[in-house]
Amino acid sequence: MQYYFKQYLFYFAIVLITWSSQAQLKDTAQWKALFAVGVNYATTDGFVKGSYAKAMNFPTVNLGVQHMIKREYGVKLDYGFNRFKNHEDTPEFKINYSRINAQFVFDPSNYIGFLPRRFRTVLHAGPGMSFVKPLGTLGDNKQSFVNLLGGLELHYAINEKVSVYTDVAYIYGLTSLDNYDPVQNGLGAFNGSVFNLTFGLAVSLSGCQYCD
Repeated sequence: MQYYFKQYLFYFAIVLITWSSQAQLKDTAQWKALFAVGVNYATTDGFVKGSYAKAMNFPTVNLGVQHMIKREYGVKLDYGFNRFKNHEDTPEFKINYSRINAQFVFDPSNYIGFLPRRFRTVLHAGPGMSFVKPLGTLGDNKQSFVNLLGGLELHYAINEKVSVYTDVAYIYGLTSLDNYDPVQNGLGAFNGSVFNLTFGLAVSLSGCQYCD
């Protein structure tokens, strides 16, 4: 009898700890800092003819600050850095692609009934500027242009202050590539779109604004 009592007591303690952890989990903080790293893909139509980057490039680094105006929506300012490298079948180049974007953030998690409480989905989109800088002797082909960014984040809360997340984003370049004659003179120039896949941390910078 004593053995079974200890078993039940153990199971009850586990359930109580789990319930307590869920109960203490707060909703979205008003201010968050975001940091993520990952990989990128640069579309082939953004390079001069006969030139394109590897299918998967590293690194991609994103840094951002997010402010939630209400529980479901807010704004974000973020900076991103990408490095492209030529595919082995094309002439050699390396490109630094950086961007800065002001974005609208929408969290529809409360409308998605099947998500566990610790999971959040975040949609984000907004305009920005892209800066392309080829490395080495190709520096004359640097460019800057307007972009539009859209993405989806999936967050898992470790606790009320920190969550891990993954972000899938698409950055569309609003420009056209110059005509280079000969084409070789345009090596390293890029005006296309970029897909990003990153993994990172979101850290609350303030107390919870929307606690129950």
